[in-house]
Amino acid sequence: MPEPTYRADCRDCPRLAAFLDDVKARNPGYFCKPVPPFGGGDAALVIVGLAPGMHGANRTGRPFTGDHAGYLLYDTLKKFRFATGRFSPDGDDDLALTGCRISNAVKCLPPDNKPETDEIRRCNRFLAADLRQPGLRVMVALGLIAHGALLTALGLKKSHCRFAHGAEHRLPGGVTLIDSYHCSRYNTNTGRLTPEMFEAVFRRVRALVDARDCAGA
Repeated sequence: MPEPTYRADCRDCPRLAAFLDDVKARNPGYFCKPVPPFGGGDAALVIVGLAPGMHGANRTGRPFTGDHAGYLLYDTLKKFRFATGRFSPDGDDDLALTGCRISNAVKCLPPDNKPETDEIRRCNRFLAADLRQPGLRVMVALGLIAHGALLTALGLKKSHCRFAHGAEHRLPGGVTLIDSYHCSRYNTNTGRLTPEMFEAVFRRVRALVDARDCAGA
């Protein structure tokens, strides 16, 4: 039987499962489960982040919804026609993705936003299943951990290509991986990632997707 892309009842990582139980006890209204991918299965673009944030996706149940990172991400996706509708940080909106899917390297909230190596490894099978969806052309890794998780999910060594903001990697099978710094509050507040830098990544993504569409690939 094929591996599922998501399991709401997954408790394979004891540390994360116990932490979610504790957070749920203190915040009964929070989602506090593995966060499912957002967007249709047959998406040309897959974006992968690190893990749900405490008061973001862990609260709302939707990736990049509830904390600062979502504002820049979804504004940028709308600008480049990968999303439509209104975005609300509470998820009470009509936001929809167009030819785009968003997931995380780790589906559960980790303490201090730092998943351990074995937790990233255990969760990787769900990401690998997600990448087997038809139509995938471009992947965006938001940060080094997402970059490594994507390579592992594709059966490639982490040494296959180096992470660098804006770096573009042509992978076996014709899929292109583009790296970006994560759109976290820390990165945007410190100027490590500016809106212009982030938009440049998705301008390139849009061009790659459109070129493949025109070629009929």
